[in-house]
Amino acid sequence: MLTRTPTMAGLRAMAWLAALSAGAACAQSPAEFYRSKTVKIMIAGAPGAAYDFVGRVLANHIGKYIPGNPAVAVENVPGAASLVLLNNTYQRYARDGTVFSLPLNGVVLEPRLKVLSREGGAVSFDLSKMEFVGTPTQQPQILWVYHKTPFHSVADLVAQKSIMGSTAPGGDNTVLPVLSNAFLGTKMEVVTGYPAVSNIFMASETGEVHGGTVNYSSLAGKADWVAENKARVLLQFGVERIAELQKVPTAVELARNEVGKHALRTYALKYKTTYPFILPPGVPADRVATLRKAFMDTMKDEKFIEDSRRIGVDVNPLDGAEIAKIMNEIDAAPVDAIESLKKILN
Repeated sequence: MLTRTPTMAGLRAMAWLAALSAGAACAQSPAEFYRSKTVKIMIAGAPGAAYDFVGRVLANHIGKYIPGNPAVAVENVPGAASLVLLNNTYQRYARDGTVFSLPLNGVVLEPRLKVLSREGGAVSFDLSKMEFVGTPTQQPQILWVYHKTPFHSVADLVAQKSIMGSTAPGGDNTVLPVLSNAFLGTKMEVVTGYPAVSNIFMASETGEVHGGTVNYSSLAGKADWVAENKARVLLQFGVERIAELQKVPTAVELARNEVGKHALRTYALKYKTTYPFILPPGVPADRVATLRKAFMDTMKDEKFIEDSRRIGVDVNPLDGAEIAKIMNEIDAAPVDAIESLKKILN
């Protein structure tokens, strides 16, 4: 079979055609680009987990707000606390605005704390080169105790030992009591291994544990407990007090020194980005803007709000630009506070 080596003129023509094709693609309006496309939302959580529910609710509604009304599909990419998803998002997924991802919210702290790399994972992404789309809510964690326990304030948790339930060593229901012990002087012992938060609730009823930490919405969603005042909320871990808990102090307020205040505030910033949807690097700016607008328009959709409440999420969004500001604040956190967090989290 005869083969021919392209001439220099032929190579130039091929390069010119490729450039022309790329230019034509860039010249497309967002509606022209997205028409007949399928947008994929890649989710770090396993099917049936909270992140999965949030990603699927968004997928059910955002398509009608993206110009061209593309189809929207969901894929689950669990593994290594979002590391698998983030590496794929940075290295493998399309950079044309047809794919965006939902990693765990701890990712916003990764540039400073290096938790994923410290645990032995191969970190192959640069968060500063990726774009945030937004988060549908801001959910701080709270510390609660069962109403029959002798604990009525944080001072009680400082004065005597308490036992808190946890699902896993690396989860926030382990980390937050440990941070409280370090920076507030509490004496919380953590018992890990409960399959789910619901099991911790049951364990507190039997006296096996005194309480635990959880998203505020998860506790507020226990209608029987709310009606009968079965839980006391003693502490919250957001940057500021939330409207429903104005009498409950934040851990930041109660920290014993400035290092502790800065450390707790930095860690709390991730709760302002509870479900951070993120784009690969290199997505054209007009498509980033299109997806951010579509996201925020979805946040106003009454059916989306209703579906979100059904899964325990009160819509309280931040757009991608606001999350970028939070990243800047994390980047500016004092070195001594970051080193304290690293030491404790390790």
